[in-house]
Amino acid sequence: MGLQTQIEACRLCATRFAATATGHSPRPVVWFKPSARILIAGQAPGLRVHKSGRPFTDPSGDRLRDWLGMDETTFYDKDRVAIVPMAFCFPGYDSKGADLPPPRICGQTWHESVMASLPHVRLKVLVGGAAHRYHLGGRAGVTQTVEGWRDHAPDIFVLPHPSWRNTGWLKKHPWFAQDVLPALQARVREVLND
Repeated sequence: MGLQTQIEACRLCATRFAATATGHSPRPVVWFKPSARILIAGQAPGLRVHKSGRPFTDPSGDRLRDWLGMDETTFYDKDRVAIVPMAFCFPGYDSKGADLPPPRICGQTWHESVMASLPHVRLKVLVGGAAHRYHLGGRAGVTQTVEGWRDHAPDIFVLPHPSWRNTGWLKKHPWFAQDVLPALQARVREVLND
């Protein structure tokens, strides 16, 4: 059984998910092939992605594709773009309707093997704090990590999560759109066209 099939069959968190306010079953969203040149490392699928079985099929995905300067066809081309969240399943909501964090057991179980299966990645795009911490180590906050984006470019770009919840953050930090996004889009074009 291949790695992707193993992840799709994973039910490690079935009891955990059944106990959430959403009371759902696992549905791993697996979106990568060994040929991918760009890795998008995110947090965890949301409810819409859980239902669609396709990553970033929500307004966050629209914003992320805009940030990358990438159309939908290219974004969903598994031969070129791997989308690997810190947890492959929707973690659920708590009793107040807030997103639960990605279960650590997912990353601990799968990520080393997934990263080893992507030998052609030339650009890593790290989306959100959980992805920053896993791929870069350390415990710096999202703002501090994104402010230091030049320390990792051009092979790694660190982004805040593209959620609508971060619209205030984006307004407060105009340098992100002015400095980071043009450099990111240029690097995406370079990697895709090379």
